[in-house]
Amino acid sequence: MSLATSIKPISYLKSNAADIVKEFATNPETLIITQNGEAKMVVMDIHEYEKQQETLALLKLIALGRKEFEQGRYQDAQSFFEEMDNEE
Repeated sequence: MSLATSIKPISYLKSNAADIVKEFATNPETLIITQNGEAKMVVMDIHEYEKQQETLALLKLIALGRKEFEQGRYQDAQSFFEEMDNEE
């Protein structure tokens, strides 16, 4: 994910939308769009967005695994592989 971020007013987005899209091809810098001086939205390159979504999905899986572990819903590797072998 790109760590570079620009802050621009909504008027910049309105008047430069096509240029912003072209710019993402070489510089996927995330834009924070403000309205009346307050951050209102983020504009980002689709590839950066997809990477971010993949990262979030992995973090959710890790959190789910941790929760199941804490609830005692796990088994040791040996038992798991034996169970898998028996299902074939």
